[in-house]
Formats: sequence, structure tokens, C-alpha cells
Amino acid sequence: MGQKGAETRDRLLDATQELVEAGGYFGTGLNQVIARSGAPRGSLYFHFPGGKDQLVGESVRRAGAAIGDSLGALADSELSTPEFVAAVLRQLGERLESSAWRQGCPVATVALETAASHDSIQEACSEVYASWEDALRARLAGQPGGDDLVTAILALIEGALLLARAHRSREPLERVGRQIAVWLG
Repeated sequence: MGQKGAETRDRLLDATQELVEAGGYFGTGLNQVIARSGAPRGSLYFHFPGGKDQLVGESVRRAGAAIGDSLGALADSELSTPEFVAAVLRQLGERLESSAWRQGCPVATVALETAASHDSIQEACSEVYASWEDALRARLAGQPGGDDLVTAILALIEGALLLARAHRSREPLERVGRQIAVWLG
């Protein structure tokens, strides 16, 4: 694929991520993606012959990888474990607030809407969550609780993002950060 094709594909994925994260799978239509991306209609099916499910699945993986990269960068820092978790929550809170409360988790809404009915998208969501758990697991190695602690922390972060979005406030993220710091104390 040439540079122009790659740029078109990226624009389609960017538009899909933005629309799906703000409005969900069912609230996002392909016509919206085409309009937002500025890509020709034929490009959508050229790059994503599997249609909407392929487009959304790849968008979820791509957005998940970006957040996973941020987790990895923070995990590799000199921060203490509680400081690491606080930094993750702060970064996610900044992302959410700067998007006018539209961009919380790029996976959660899609997972809730499609996990029971769209196997390919469920697999993408599962892969992203597993990669985030792996990043947390690596950073929390040696902490008591092991996999249970990793799952609890990820679930708290996801729940805090949902509450922060609903309340349009970072307070739920801050509260969860304080609780996790107590656990990791």
C-alpha cells in the first residue's frame, strides 16, 4: 500500500475511533465515518472488506495499542507503583476532560454493546484488555494479589472512567487512585 492509501486508511481509523468512542458501535454509521474522514466511499471497502466490524475491530485494537504504549512508557519510568497508577489515572483523566468528556475508554462502550453479538469485535476488545492487564501485571510484579489485583485495578480504572464521564468530573478517577494507593501502600 502506498503512502496515500496508508493515509486514507489512517483517516478512516481515526474517524471511526472518535465516533465509536463518543457514540458507540450502534451510534456510528459508515456514512458518518466517510464524512468525518473525508475518504471516498470506495476506500472504506477497499481497506476494510469486512465492513463495519472489521473497521471497528481494527480501530479498537489501534486505540488500545496507543493507550497500552502510554501504560508501557509510564511503567518503565522511575515512579513508585502508587505513583505509576496515579499517573495512569491522571493521563486518562486529561484525555477524557480535553475531549469534552467524549473519550474515556476506547474499548468499554464497544465491548458492552457488541461482546455478545459480534465475535470479531469481542475478540479485539478482549485482546486489548489482555494487553493492558499484561502491562499492569509486569509493573505490579511482586505485589501481593497477583492476577486478582491486576484485574481489580483495571476494573476500578474502567469504572472510574465511566463515572468520570457520567459526572463530567475527574473526582471518580482521583478517588480510585487514592484507594489503589492504599492497596499498594
